[in-house]
Amino acid sequence: MANALSELTNFIAAGQLEGPRTARELLEAIFGDRYHKRHYAKTVIRDALKLGTIEDRDQGVPFAGLINAENPESGPYGGTSVVWFPSKDHGSLIGLGVGTRGLSPDEGILTRAGHRRRAAALRRMLASKGIEAWSKPDPANLGVTVPKTTMERFPGFENALKRYGREMYCMALVPPPDTPDLAEMVVRAFFDLYSHERGWEIMAAFRPERDRLLGQLRQDLFPVVTSEMVYQMLQERHFVILQGPPGTGKTRMSQEVRDKHFTGKGMTIQFHPAVTYEDFVVGLSPDISRGESLRFGVRPGWLLQACQQAKEGKFIIVIDEINRADLGKILGEAIYLFEPDVVGERTVELAHPVNGMTKFSVPKNLYVLGTMNTADRSIAPVDLAIRRRFSFITMMPDREVVAAQGLQLAIDFYDRICDVFVEHAPNDALDLLPGHSYFLAKDENELKRRLRYELLPLLDEYLRMGYLGPAATELNAVRDAIEDAVK
Repeated sequence: MANALSELTNFIAAGQLEGPRTARELLEAIFGDRYHKRHYAKTVIRDALKLGTIEDRDQGVPFAGLINAENPESGPYGGTSVVWFPSKDHGSLIGLGVGTRGLSPDEGILTRAGHRRRAAALRRMLASKGIEAWSKPDPANLGVTVPKTTMERFPGFENALKRYGREMYCMALVPPPDTPDLAEMVVRAFFDLYSHERGWEIMAAFRPERDRLLGQLRQDLFPVVTSEMVYQMLQERHFVILQGPPGTGKTRMSQEVRDKHFTGKGMTIQFHPAVTYEDFVVGLSPDISRGESLRFGVRPGWLLQACQQAKEGKFIIVIDEINRADLGKILGEAIYLFEPDVVGERTVELAHPVNGMTKFSVPKNLYVLGTMNTADRSIAPVDLAIRRRFSFITMMPDREVVAAQGLQLAIDFYDRICDVFVEHAPNDALDLLPGHSYFLAKDENELKRRLRYELLPLLDEYLRMGYLGPAATELNAVRDAIEDAVK
């Protein structure tokens, strides 16, 4: 049996201006069917589809949707809304937008980091399913309009985007009526995200659907990195760094790349403050092999050893914690060779001749993969001269890994911590989001031990150092809930 949202989807997907039931009637029907009836009093319905009959239709652009209840029944409105624009020949364009009167009374939603991130995640999720979608980097920035190249991706909606290009901040084409399940997925996603931001209660029968959507958006907040992606980047750029918060599997990924794509042919080293140029490139070392008097011999460092190995085939150096050492001092003149576009074409003079070799170059078969913990605030950022020579791949927590183990306590606390960071933390604090490895265990008892002795100390350190700023109060509440659950 069709529900109210299905009927609304059929109307939207067909690009109708009118039908057996009006847009207003179809929108009214979702309250009491999908969303609790009491929320109807907290919204205003706009039905500006019938040309020439609605005073708030502007410049011949028909639309319909839901807006904040603090707005009048007609005329310009403010705050965020979920609306669609129909087209006779192209179906409908649905999206989230800001009223032409500005952010008020929804500044709290539109300026919140979490809403911006979820809108971007919605766009990524829809794009991954083949839906044409777009989102603005900052929903509250009304000075930015829909780019021309984006308008070209939505033919038939030129008038709507010319008129409301500054106000729309997340939108997608609704698939045609002959793909009803896909069309309903798109319409449902926009209305359920809008209702979530408004804090509306969803009816029990549809709660699992919205929970799945929010779970997908949490997952799509952070694109998943695969070993194939890393290997492809190594093939193209030779020098790559995996960066991200603790516990996101950077070291595991680097070893997977070595084992899977280099058949184990490589070396793994770890950088720390005591590592020097002499360790990595070439240096002098004590040699007492000839008599008992102390002599010094020239010793090739890890880089020279790897270059020799690479002459026989593909070889990778995995450098764990690459940013814990002073890369400028460690590389020395060898930094001249770390240029992806000219690998194998440049040579440098060695500070000490080694095995009869006075010059060396980085062979094309040599690849370097580093890992970098972005949460360690005690480490200075990688300087620009080094940074431009590497490509950076960011690894963030992977919700699917946590969900796959089947421990509900793990996914509950993962989601709650993720929500705190996504909702409140500034961009630079996302580097502190605990990775999925903190939530992995064989059973619930092991999980509780990991949460108590690994995750809680990390959260306490964040709170003690004041890293979270406005998110500290929310994070402390989740921290206390975890402590109560693992006693």
